[in-house]
Amino acid sequence: MQQKLWINGKFEESQAYKSLKSPYSHEVLADIAQASAEDVKKAIDAAESAAKEMRSLPAYKRAEILERVVELLKEKRTECAKIIAREAAKPLKAALTEVDRTILTYQFASQEARKINGETIPMDGAPGGEGRVAYTVREPLGVIGAITPFNFPMNLVAHKVGPAIAAGNAVVLKPASQTPLSSYKIAELFAEAGLPSGALNIVTGSGSTVGDVLISDDRVAMITFTGSPEVGKSIRENAGLKRVTLELGSNSAVVIDENTDVRKIVPRIVAGAFNFQGQVCISVQRIFVHEAVFSTFVENFVEEAKKLKLGDPLDETTDVSALISQADVDRAQSWIDEAVKNGAELALGGKSTEGVLHPTVLLNVDLSEKISCEEAFAPVVHINSFKDFDTALHSVNDSKYGLQAGVFTNDLPKAFHAANTLHVGGVMINDFPTFRVDHMPYGGVKQSGTGREGIKYAIEEMTELKLVSFHLN
Repeated sequence: MQQKLWINGKFEESQAYKSLKSPYSHEVLADIAQASAEDVKKAIDAAESAAKEMRSLPAYKRAEILERVVELLKEKRTECAKIIAREAAKPLKAALTEVDRTILTYQFASQEARKINGETIPMDGAPGGEGRVAYTVREPLGVIGAITPFNFPMNLVAHKVGPAIAAGNAVVLKPASQTPLSSYKIAELFAEAGLPSGALNIVTGSGSTVGDVLISDDRVAMITFTGSPEVGKSIRENAGLKRVTLELGSNSAVVIDENTDVRKIVPRIVAGAFNFQGQVCISVQRIFVHEAVFSTFVENFVEEAKKLKLGDPLDETTDVSALISQADVDRAQSWIDEAVKNGAELALGGKSTEGVLHPTVLLNVDLSEKISCEEAFAPVVHINSFKDFDTALHSVNDSKYGLQAGVFTNDLPKAFHAANTLHVGGVMINDFPTFRVDHMPYGGVKQSGTGREGIKYAIEEMTELKLVSFHLN
């Protein structure tokens, strides 16, 4: 199968194609179009033209288009999940959950499309403002350049496309090279739902080729990117006056206080660590447990992790499948080996089978080890003990990242203290840092990024505030 580019509401040929293979079976899934710089400019041309139509499209019509996409996704739920499972090696049950979240994300977008508003300004609050009435409105930016990762190839696309369309913008989307088929499917659904041609364009290919054009073209008003800190920094440095939203890396931590019922929380934290092979921006990577419950927690955690089934992502019983590439397996394996060599205890895993890295648990890892201070993006966690609650909070903050953190405690003052102390974008009290619902504000500090997603908050990023003032005298 040849997968062509999607430009101006139709599939367009490209001069070059590249085979897309399953990370698990290595079968060829499709030959994917590789956009040239001229192809990307053509997509921007289409978006620029469509942006004029989108700007004048009433809010209720934008909402109705998004509602129709929701209904189409419901009809094609299993088909969409299988696309994700094949191209990303995401276990089918996790892929089905992603489609369900994608449906909700577009539902939230349709609701927010009807609620974009401004406010009145009391101009007479300042001398000289008498006799004036003023109000603000939010207007679309125009063309949004969206760059998405492989790990949530439908829902993270929805977090960029949904608010952009809701706000009346047009989009040029560059999906991850390993997971383009999910995006092309969404483009077809939007076309069927009645989205104006050119309002959503999909260009696949080299990140440098596509990204460089999106960043350098002045017609693109904003770049919204989810991916690595290195690429995010480059985008921000080269984007000029464009708006930029960046959702970057993390090594999310959870703190477990001495008064916690560890047996009750272990299954949830295991899920947070190993769902989709740990390839989640807010996957649990660092666990800090009070010494009073450390042994009990470790014992229960390891036993729960042993229950996970490894294998084919299309098998509905599979929990953990192949990492996105063999290079990622090799990288994670080297970090594990290095930590063990330097004194960490290997309590579980530490090996791989045909691209599947076994769920791995390390104990008492030095916090300077890569497996602790870098983003693992693999099914690997380390569990360290602590005596003092503040020491644990300091260990969480002692990171270049700051996306989300979790704290389990039954001590209310400690909970508020943690919420005030932790330097992250979101603090989850009595929950794991992997918790996210799709309408909440989501984003990080430090090298975890800038700006916020979550439909309402993304719409604020994707609109311009305009003041209108009437002099009544």
